[in-house]
Amino acid sequence: MRRTLAVVGAIAALVLTACGDPTKGGAGGGGAIVVGSADFAENELLMELYAGALRSAGAQVETKPRIGSREVLVRALQDGSLTVVPEYTGNLLNYFDKDNAATKPDDVYGSLEQKVPSGLAVLDKSPAEDKDVLVVTKETAEQQGLRSMDDLGPKCGQLVLGAAGEWKSRWAERIKTLYGCEFSEIRTTDAGGPVTVDALKSGQVQVANLFTTASAIDENGFVKLDDPKQMYPAQNVVPLVRRDALDDKAKQAVNNLSAKLTTYKLTELVKRVEVDKEPAPRVAQEFLKNNGY
Repeated sequence: MRRTLAVVGAIAALVLTACGDPTKGGAGGGGAIVVGSADFAENELLMELYAGALRSAGAQVETKPRIGSREVLVRALQDGSLTVVPEYTGNLLNYFDKDNAATKPDDVYGSLEQKVPSGLAVLDKSPAEDKDVLVVTKETAEQQGLRSMDDLGPKCGQLVLGAAGEWKSRWAERIKTLYGCEFSEIRTTDAGGPVTVDALKSGQVQVANLFTTASAIDENGFVKLDDPKQMYPAQNVVPLVRRDALDDKAKQAVNNLSAKLTTYKLTELVKRVEVDKEPAPRVAQEFLKNNGY
């Protein structure tokens, strides 16, 4: 799945290592704060939002967009090449503690605070989420009477799911236990991207695993199925930072920004970058200006 930040190799790590440690002291010590991102549009946009908020607090900020995988980003935070990266609570918790079963937003965040390695920390989580969601076309929803995964359960045997390769190993047993759902087939597509969308539109699959901020959902009139039993864990946007690298003013600026983001607003901003092809820095700058930064 997209938010697992698939590994892109060691080159990014080598480049970051060569940058040395510009982050000592953070905003408080006068050194540059370096904000990085994973290699997809939403994460780059969040990077630009964090950078703008930090600049508003008087910090000197550099950005390093689209670096690569979670593994590379965490290592860069630990070695000082980066100071801040945008993350997602559920997948980050799974990265640090694969056996943790928390799903509710506060439970996931509380567990994450305890599991973050020494030297790192998370700031406040945002109300904005980008989490897994099962979607169907409007026609399928109407024909099958689908509004939630409870509705889906008895119908799964007639339906094909399109999802990333890891979906089956991670979620097939879980959805069977919670909703009595056993799909007739689980077809490997991609991580919530164009292959999955096209497969759903063309009828190759009848159910697709996408993400809540995906522009394709509204563009195509797809119906998101509610998950009342919370199979999918919360995925609130959250800043992962080097502990003690930001002063209180910088932390507060980022926390205030996080509080202003909602899933709806983030979806709108991502659409402008992914669909309308506006530059992420410009979209971020406009949002910050409109929100008092």
